Amino acid sequence: MAVRTTYRVQVRPDFDLDATAALAGYLAELGVSHLYSAPLLQSAPGSNHGYDVVDHSAVNRELGGEPARQRLLAALRGAGLGLVVDIVPNHAGVAVPAANPAWWDVLRLGRDSAYATWFDIDWSRAPILLPVLDGDGTVADLRVEDGELCYWEHRFPLAPGTGEGTPQEVHQQQHYRLVDWRRGNSEINYRRFFAVNTLAALRVDDPAVFDATHRLVLGWVAAGEVDGIRIDHPDGLRDPAAYLRMVRAAVEPDTWLVVEKILERGEQLPPWPVDGTTGYEDLRLVCGAFVDPAAEAAFTALDTELTGTPTDWPALVHATKLVIATSLLRAELLRLVRLAKPEPAQAPRYAEALAEVLANFAVYRTYLPEGAEHLAHALAGAERWRPDLHGVFAALDLSGGELAARFQQVSGAVMAKSVEDTAFYRWTRFVALNEVGGDPAAFGVRPAELHAANQDRRRTSMTTLSTHDTKRAEDVRARLAVLSELPAEWAAAVRGLMAAAPLPDAGFAHLLWQTAVGTWPIERERLHAYAEKAAREAATSTTWDNPDGAFETAMHAVVDAMYDDPALTAAIGVFADRITPAGWSNALGQKLVQITMPGVPDVYQGTELWDNSLVDPDNRRPVDFALRRKLLAQLDGGWQPPVDESGAAKLLVTSRALRARRDHPEAFTGYAPAQVSGPAAGHALAFDSGGAITLATRLPLLLAAGGGWRDTTLAVPWGATDVLTGARVAAGTHPIADLLGTYPVSLLLRG
Repeated sequence: MAVRTTYRVQVRPDFDLDATAALAGYLAELGVSHLYSAPLLQSAPGSNHGYDVVDHSAVNRELGGEPARQRLLAALRGAGLGLVVDIVPNHAGVAVPAANPAWWDVLRLGRDSAYATWFDIDWSRAPILLPVLDGDGTVADLRVEDGELCYWEHRFPLAPGTGEGTPQEVHQQQHYRLVDWRRGNSEINYRRFFAVNTLAALRVDDPAVFDATHRLVLGWVAAGEVDGIRIDHPDGLRDPAAYLRMVRAAVEPDTWLVVEKILERGEQLPPWPVDGTTGYEDLRLVCGAFVDPAAEAAFTALDTELTGTPTDWPALVHATKLVIATSLLRAELLRLVRLAKPEPAQAPRYAEALAEVLANFAVYRTYLPEGAEHLAHALAGAERWRPDLHGVFAALDLSGGELAARFQQVSGAVMAKSVEDTAFYRWTRFVALNEVGGDPAAFGVRPAELHAANQDRRRTSMTTLSTHDTKRAEDVRARLAVLSELPAEWAAAVRGLMAAAPLPDAGFAHLLWQTAVGTWPIERERLHAYAEKAAREAATSTTWDNPDGAFETAMHAVVDAMYDDPALTAAIGVFADRITPAGWSNALGQKLVQITMPGVPDVYQGTELWDNSLVDPDNRRPVDFALRRKLLAQLDGGWQPPVDESGAAKLLVTSRALRARRDHPEAFTGYAPAQVSGPAAGHALAFDSGGAITLATRLPLLLAAGGGWRDTTLAVPWGATDVLTGARVAAGTHPIADLLGTYPVSLLLRG
């Protein structure tokens, strides 16, 4: 079954495969063609996301196992739906060694294990370092029980014949060493997912490992039970292109393959045998189209005023990359140094040079020979920053061989940890732009840029607005986009808020206040949790490894004041009320654009109604599907909901656009900007998909101030029906005010 539209569900132990199966009828009524599921294979005990697979040969028992998967398939088939699954080739979960049979065997037998080649371990530096102790002195807390080495709740296997002696003596005889968790970033000798010690990298470039870790899912594809595969984090693989060729060769020719590949502005997807990406580049374009570029100078001035210094985004990213490469990912950096084989006295300079090249990468990684220009750009930038290392740069060969292969794997991790998880929390000029796949230095997207991208877009690529990895839900960004229309009002408001509840980190305070007005009324405990995570990710006033108790106490006091100080609560509420209606307009507009533009649109669970979620785990909270079913039934009964806090208007837009794509695929095979004329033409996003015209409103507050749509027209080349209201529209030129009498968006379907 061809994948036309998807709905993402975060299956997890408290929302298992049977609960997911119960959604089949609702998803069919919503209008999607496929359920798009989080990973289904056996993950670590209690995992709430599934990206820590421990057994590739079994369906997750906490989701109901194979019997529940069969029930899910039956429910989907009964509703006329297909299935897209998420797979995780880069790494496996090792937090609980006993849960991962392959990892357990490697720890028990070392290089003699049949699985020794499964994991990306630097065996030249054996034994395997496991950073789990709370201080090296805690080896005194080791115990030997039931033939295992134990440290509190952690259990590890014993090599054959090593059970005698004190626990400390037994420990010294193993193929692994338990060390202080703080030593992991600088000394770990197995490759991780980013800097997560509990996710060990797999060698799926080995055909035997590929077969063992993919056999079950590929069997589902061969049996016609899976129509598409979403491939997690291919940038971590040694050779993504070779891996993707292996996947493509192993599946049916029409199997839909998309990769979680983040493309920077102007970067093209390498010529891989896939159907596209998971759509982060589209998220940047669509959300950016509802931000006013004219506000950039005002927000830059406000950021400088609040922080006391102008922030240079490229310089900030360069600095955070250097920090990440030399601290969080120091073990990976030192492995690169060893591969470069410098004279011992030169090793520190090689470390500096490699870190500098990593800090100058403008993209996540190269795929040599693809992307060689990005490597050349990074080397040139490194020379400018550190001319004193010219000789070392000249001696480095990053164009081929083992060093080049490893370097490419590390560069993506440095980019992700330094930009997504650090710089995005430090530069808080306008946080609606600080999103995965985004570019905070690019203030907004003009309609012409969006149209050009849509005309060039691969039609089989996924489009999205929210995922399980986005920093803010689409509706939060839509509301924050309104601030770009009110720079002076926001500046006055945030000055007052920060004065009423001061925090000794003005940059972070600006992020916190933007978050509050973008999500209000958010529950207190959710905002507390977000603030703590965001502050530690920023690592300016507190960190994960060394939390600053005084700062975090002050930060939580500010959050509490938002709820406990009546004047502050009222001020937040007044401003949130001021921007919310325009935020709703933006949200409806970007949703309609995303669903109807070229590509395979995905709806993230729950976002068919308003969603004020923040970064994970907040965006993986339970979804009230009963409410959504009820509202959809009311819509199908003829209800035309107002645009209000219920979110029913978004459900209307989502369901009608999805159904239009399902029932009239021929109307979504082209793309051209629609003909809009008049004084408010710049406030319209309008395009013809080949039989359907999408009309969305941009910058609604500016539009209202300018007099609205009275003298602005849209040319409709054929008779049509507005699928949102049922109104008939004749061929001809129409005042947009007439087309938007009920909603700030319109979808005109020919016929």
